Amino acid sequence: MLPSKPSATGRAPAAAGLRAALLEWYRPRPHDYPWRTANPDPYAVLVSEVMLQQTQAARVVPAYREFLERFSDVRALSSAARAELLRAWGGLGYPRRALALREAARAIVRHHDGRVPSDPAVLRTLPGVGPYTAAAVASIAFGVPVAAVDTNVRRVTARVVHGTDPGGIAPRQLQAEADAMVDPASPGEWNQALMDLGRFVCRPVPRCGECPLTGGCRWALEGGSPRPAGRRQPAYEGSERQARGRVLAVLRERGGASVRELARATGMPFERTSRAAAGLAADGLASLEGDATIAGTRVRID
Repeated sequence: MLPSKPSATGRAPAAAGLRAALLEWYRPRPHDYPWRTANPDPYAVLVSEVMLQQTQAARVVPAYREFLERFSDVRALSSAARAELLRAWGGLGYPRRALALREAARAIVRHHDGRVPSDPAVLRTLPGVGPYTAAAVASIAFGVPVAAVDTNVRRVTARVVHGTDPGGIAPRQLQAEADAMVDPASPGEWNQALMDLGRFVCRPVPRCGECPLTGGCRWALEGGSPRPAGRRQPAYEGSERQARGRVLAVLRERGGASVRELARATGMPFERTSRAAAGLAADGLASLEGDATIAGTRVRID
């Protein structure tokens, strides 16, 4: 669905006009990142999309390149050892994504003869692959005309179609409206263009003067204003996630260490180190040879 509000010329903006304007704006951008290629490899697209979950693209670039050097295809990843996998994941954070990606690779080998499926519904059955990632892989790698709706795309769609921020609009409705906006001739390029637009221009406080869609955007036509920001993500500094990251960084380097040694290496109190080690073990990211509350207990990732 496209906005029905008349433009300054008195006519509703045509879908083709919006699509052409956005893709023209996007034209210089595809080479910004190594995963944007003319003939995308579905496996490489899957890796990039999982890495980009909750992680800035600039941080993903070096890890993505190293990861594909170590695990060049689905079968290589499916047989990767945990320690090697987590070392390749590096400091991207949320390392459970790496284990889920390996499980997805194993499912692809087991059930799809080593080929990444093209159907978004089938992709969603893979470990660690939700609706957004499934749509991104299907559209970018296979040209399936489905919208990949992340936070940025949700914001752009709500503003273009409704002239408001997405808070009060049902996710299912926004998905349907985003699907209707997709350029059927270039769905992967369209999705990446819309993500970039939301990331760099249609931000929480938008830069409408730089936007290629202003002539057909209800927000711009009706003078919308941003809603107050909601709750921020809890601070990383001092969090359990930070503690787990420090412990895992030591384990990636050493392969294994006692809880006492981990506390010394990270500079954290023993109790905090113990909780972090136990949490890593509970998530399958490490193995405990005993009880994490005992200083001499060994923690390993191999």
